[in-house]
Amino acid sequence: MTIGTSLFVIAVGAILKYAVTREKIEGINLDTAGVILMIVGVVGLVLGLFLYSRADREPLPPRQV
Repeated sequence: MTIGTSLFVIAVGAILKYAVTREKIEGINLDTAGVILMIVGVVGLVLGLFLYSRADREPLPPRQV
């Protein structure tokens, strides 16, 4: 998950949690779905930032043709 995708998932989760006034749509609790999306987005963001910072420090091995 890229950093941009993580931020998008966090935003969608926050919209479902705080901006949508209906609580359930046919068995799906939107508050819970919003919290789950925000958690997944934060985990993806942390992992993406970790991998991005690590990629800058380690040079790529030479390619063999």
